[in-house]
Amino acid sequence: MSKIPKILYVEDDKTLSFITTDNLKRKGFEVVNATDGVKAFEIFSKETFDICLFDVMLPKMDGFDLAHKVRAVNKEIPILFITAKTLPEDRIKGLLLGADDYIVKPYNMEEVILRIKVFLRRKKIIIDDPESKKNKIGETVFDAENLKLYIGKAEINLTYREAELLKFFVENKNAVVTRERILNVLWGENDYFAGRSLDVFITRLRKYFKSDSKVFIENKHGVGFIFKVVE
Repeated sequence: MSKIPKILYVEDDKTLSFITTDNLKRKGFEVVNATDGVKAFEIFSKETFDICLFDVMLPKMDGFDLAHKVRAVNKEIPILFITAKTLPEDRIKGLLLGADDYIVKPYNMEEVILRIKVFLRRKKIIIDDPESKKNKIGETVFDAENLKLYIGKAEINLTYREAELLKFFVENKNAVVTRERILNVLWGENDYFAGRSLDVFITRLRKYFKSDSKVFIENKHGVGFIFKVVE
């Protein structure tokens, strides 16, 4: 039986917290946020969670101390540390405190979500992904769960990134979406290399929809794109 997995996500960087939370919610997770270790443990003591996502460098109580307190009352819940620290001794300290995994900043949202799903599967929690249903886009059928497009008699296999970008466009169809927003939400960063990668995936999607006269990806020069769908 599927359920909505509940994550305690503790991060004091408001921008990063917003971007990560938005991605997690779009993938079907319930997210409870905290910005410091003391408040996080207070929340943890009152609610039930399926997984914890802790930044290491937190005000009032750091992620290591927070994990220690959580482990004292719950030895089973998965704890994933998010950290900019890459020294072996920091990782060892975290693992000794009971961390299940490390995610190093800057991170890729695809990687974060996949890691979370690995630990939830181990707990036999089935995720009901709200974005996994098939969508009719113009004359095309988009099967997000199986990473496929059906245009006429053609079946196109999508990469994970192509499917994520297309889902984002579908959610924001017929509206201007900025390059900055796409890059921050899907890539987790807005730099030259991420921008070039986005251009490549836009080109691929345009190629796929070339035979569907009801779907267009229009450039808004200096701003972003409009994913136009003729109803």
